[in-house]
Amino acid sequence: MSWVGGKLGSKKATALLALLSSRSVEEAAHAAAVTPRTLYRWMNEREFSAAYRAARRAAFSQSIARLQQASSAAATTLLKIMLDVNAPASTRVRAADSVLDHAKGAIEIEDIEARLSELEQAAEASTKQKK
Repeated sequence: MSWVGGKLGSKKATALLALLSSRSVEEAAHAAAVTPRTLYRWMNEREFSAAYRAARRAAFSQSIARLQQASSAAATTLLKIMLDVNAPASTRVRAADSVLDHAKGAIEIEDIEARLSELEQAAEASTKQKK
């Protein structure tokens, strides 16, 4: 719970965890043994709001990591369907289109990363020259 921070206190930390695992603010308030009004008020406080955003980012990051781990199996599935002569043509075309789309996206990202790296190096060189 490093994202909770030491300044929130146990009641707010409990409410924060309840917000992450509940379907609504009202349900989270009940789980944290506070009124919904109190929880809404806390959510408007800068420190609590920042801790909540950080906690949501951490939870989402874990979800993304799980998807990345499964990406190899997903690619294998797409390729198997694309090459399966017994699969309906429309399914094979959709799989092929998906493969091409993801490959295109990967190339675009690589190009952007290369351009960004060049810009960063140029900016760093420019900063060094000014000193």
